[in-house]
Amino acid sequence: MNKQTIRSIRQQAQQGFTLIELIVVIVILGILAATALPKFADMSGDARFAALNAAAGALRSTTATIHGQALLNPSATTITNEGTAVTLSNTYPDAGANTSTAAGLLATDWVIVPAGTAANSVNSNHNPATSATQFAAIPASLTGSALAANCYVIYTAATSTTVPPTVVVNGTAANCH
Repeated sequence: MNKQTIRSIRQQAQQGFTLIELIVVIVILGILAATALPKFADMSGDARFAALNAAAGALRSTTATIHGQALLNPSATTITNEGTAVTLSNTYPDAGANTSTAAGLLATDWVIVPAGTAANSVNSNHNPATSATQFAAIPASLTGSALAANCYVIYTAATSTTVPPTVVVNGTAANCH
């Protein structure tokens, strides 16, 4: 090959993509985006369900910590945890508002349904009923939504010194979406 032919080949190779090649790439990217986007478009139900599980874990951890402190001081009627005085019931946290605060369930993120609340009386009329020994925590993002009735954590205080409180997640990713 002579120098003229090599220079001509280099010039042709450096011209870039043709319009058809660019259109094909754009169409392929569009198809990929159209099939992948619905998969990631709305993960809010999964996020709320994960938040419910995190809140349940925080409540269980706080309960264990406070119970341990109460065992060290059997005459205590309150234990201060994270700067919050929590009232005890059977050496465990009771179902009062301070239990949720001590667990880090902030009012900006959670709607707390107090103990002894009738169903559909809080959170824009969408909440579970709670007994005198329970409270519920609903994601604040569900305020005013019928989803709140099926997407919450419920804390039930200890019934004796040998039966610890229960923390139950009521909901699924589908219920919370």
